Amino acid sequence: MDRNIFSFIWHYSKRQQVVIALATVGSFPFLYYSLDLPAIIVDEAIGGEATDFPVSVLGLEFGQITYLMVLSGIFLGLVCLNGAFKYYINVYRGIVGERLLRRLRHDLYFRILRFRLPHFRRVSQNELIPIITGEVEPIGGFGGDAFALPVFQGGTLLVYLAFIFVQDVFLGAAAIALYPVQAWVIPKLQYHVNQLGKRRVRTIRQVADRVGETASGIQDIHAHGTAPRHLAEISYRLGGLYDIRLEIYRRKFFIKFLNNFLNQLTPFFFYSIGGYFVITGELSFGALVAVLAAYKDLSGPWRELLNYYQQVEDVRIKYEQVVEQFMPSDIQDANQVIADVDLEGPLPPRLSLASVTLMDDIGHAVLDGVTVTLDLTRTTAVLGDGSSGRSEFMQIIARLLLPTSGRVRLGEYDLAELAESITGRRFAYVGPAGIVFTGSWRENLYYALQRRPATLQEIDEVLQAQQQRRIINARLTGNMDLDYEADWIDYAAVGAAGPEDLQAQALAVVEQVDLGQDVFRIGLNGTIDPATSPELADGVLEARHRMRDRLADPNLADLVELFDRSRYNESASVAENVIFGTPVGPEFAGTDLAGHPHMRHVLDTTGLTEDFLKIGLAAASTIIELFADLPPGHPFFDQYSFIASDDLPAYQPIVAAAQRDGVDSLPEPDKRLLMSIPFALVVSRHRLDLIGPELQARLLEARAVFARDLPPALSASVSLFDAERYTATATIQDNLLFGKVRYGRSNAWDKVQALIVSVVEESGLRRPIMAVGLDDPVGIGGGRLNPLQRQKLSLGRALMKRPEVLILDNATSLLDRASQDRVHAAVEEAMAGRGLVWAPHRADMARNFDQVIVLKAGRLAGDGKFADLESRGVLEGLLDG
Repeated sequence: MDRNIFSFIWHYSKRQQVVIALATVGSFPFLYYSLDLPAIIVDEAIGGEATDFPVSVLGLEFGQITYLMVLSGIFLGLVCLNGAFKYYINVYRGIVGERLLRRLRHDLYFRILRFRLPHFRRVSQNELIPIITGEVEPIGGFGGDAFALPVFQGGTLLVYLAFIFVQDVFLGAAAIALYPVQAWVIPKLQYHVNQLGKRRVRTIRQVADRVGETASGIQDIHAHGTAPRHLAEISYRLGGLYDIRLEIYRRKFFIKFLNNFLNQLTPFFFYSIGGYFVITGELSFGALVAVLAAYKDLSGPWRELLNYYQQVEDVRIKYEQVVEQFMPSDIQDANQVIADVDLEGPLPPRLSLASVTLMDDIGHAVLDGVTVTLDLTRTTAVLGDGSSGRSEFMQIIARLLLPTSGRVRLGEYDLAELAESITGRRFAYVGPAGIVFTGSWRENLYYALQRRPATLQEIDEVLQAQQQRRIINARLTGNMDLDYEADWIDYAAVGAAGPEDLQAQALAVVEQVDLGQDVFRIGLNGTIDPATSPELADGVLEARHRMRDRLADPNLADLVELFDRSRYNESASVAENVIFGTPVGPEFAGTDLAGHPHMRHVLDTTGLTEDFLKIGLAAASTIIELFADLPPGHPFFDQYSFIASDDLPAYQPIVAAAQRDGVDSLPEPDKRLLMSIPFALVVSRHRLDLIGPELQARLLEARAVFARDLPPALSASVSLFDAERYTATATIQDNLLFGKVRYGRSNAWDKVQALIVSVVEESGLRRPIMAVGLDDPVGIGGGRLNPLQRQKLSLGRALMKRPEVLILDNATSLLDRASQDRVHAAVEEAMAGRGLVWAPHRADMARNFDQVIVLKAGRLAGDGKFADLESRGVLEGLLDG
């Protein structure tokens, strides 16, 4: 990575910089003529005293008016031509700058991928993120200006000065008289601004680090009640940043004030000296007008050059700090990270460590002279306490850490020299943290198989032109030119013929790592499109009928109130009964159904408008009377969820006004608020005796009117219930039930869940439903999963790629004892005949391993069979008492 900003820019854009320079120089003659032409127009065409008309130009004769029009037309043409030059040059400069910015960001991100693990203990991710996203922005913008701007503005300045000197030497001298002063003073003042800029960048990074630390540690902040301490710290750092920026503003605007003052002195000389020369006849009036016009434009290039100098210093500081942050001495070689190579044949069977020592940042030996050989065709357990160096040992054999001294050899190969594509294919490592990436369960399980994107020959012809354009742009900016949107899955590596085979393997792995029930539950709460999954939709409909038959049992009949178009469902809300379907999008999904034109049409047509007003007023009055003195968050508000505790004060004046003056006196917004309440009422839950049998019958009429009069434009906004049709917007579970679990029945939901599982198993739908669960998002960084699920998912991801060697570093520490034993057995079965190196959470789990390695205080304490080590007392203190 170039350490100098100009070296970086010239290295990657010298051809484009030359093109810009040539275009700039080519524009100067036209610029000069556009300056000279106004004097000719004023003195010859308009003044005309010294010009004999008609004038002859290239054999053509022009009268004074015609001559004036021709010269004016030429002037307009030069203005357009100069504008075209500026447009081309500015756009091209922008393209060059954006390409350099894209290259720089790509290079910096690539360097993050090349950082060794220990480097991340010395640098915060919250410092790296703003560098790539924000701090390099002005560096990229400067890329197009680095050479082009001084050429363009400097050249323009010289053209203006040349024109002024041609008109009069004294005026030319006056124009540049103060330039030396500005060129000497401004850099002196700018130096202090640059130093403040460095401090500002460092302070911003510290603030970013603290913000990121707060986000990651928010649980402990709330648990310990230390929010005021963190607020005080951020206030202190923001205060320091404020002081720095304030000083920058003071100095920067003083520089601007001084520069503007010096620029305004020059017109004094023009008006005084130039006016004197015009009066004495030594300078024409047109020439003075042209000089003044030229000087007016002259200040622009000079100001741009001074700003350019300030920008150079600012960008140079930023670039140097970026380079310093992204050029650690132990960065990995680029080819080791991205080279697509592999070893011939199977993996060598022996992994040998010879005198391996690992030092931490303060010079303490985490591992000290460890010499041992692992048989990668068998099972090996690595035991040790928290200070034994066991975790670092596991990372070294996985090639995630490099020893400070000593060698790690894989057969005849030095492990440190192997490319990541080799260890990434042949090895799998799982640590205790349970790393999960943003995406779905499926994407995380398939993550380790993303090795080879489809080539252009393997994708649709229509997409090839688009991909070619992306590839060309990527190569022009030194970016990775592989297609991100292609299918990267290496099916052959795991013996899968295609996506269906791979999904079957994924479902088996999910069961192996004890996630089957979790994924199944998520799948039940997922949705599918029956058009793209017709077999599953048909299977769910068959299971629905089987569920209906099972619910006919007298012992189960009281658990679920099934949907029936001819009956009011007392376990569903009024809105659900009227719509009798699932809303699609926001049209009927909001709380303001009373304000929807179609719903108002339904209520007016069935004569329910007044009833809804009365019911809304009665319900609101009851809630206000019963719960006005209850604190927010009281459980009763959950029971009567049609009015939230925060909304209760808004209803009090409405109810008071209605009781005093009548409901009809309320303004329309207040009426709508009251009418929204009945839509949320559930008869069997709220038990307010406001929706009796007679009103239920009228609500069934409203249901019919809602479906009958639904405008075609709104037909896609709701998916109406049909006992013989799958509802695409409802969950699989809701489609299976096709009804509502009754309120107030003891353990009703647990019994219904057990019934659902039984029916699904009978129908052979467990695996298809689990496949739906695989597509559920896990949240940002796995935020929707609990730590146990993240740990299991990480283990499943490693098993998915069928590694020749699986390295597990305390990878099941969060599981309970029974789950650990189940997962342990499943992993051993899955890795039969291949290498398994496990640092188990409990030492007794190593009893059946072929080889047991014991580490104590960073040294090798034992190597052999479990029984032998136990008899010799090597395992003392590691086994449960």
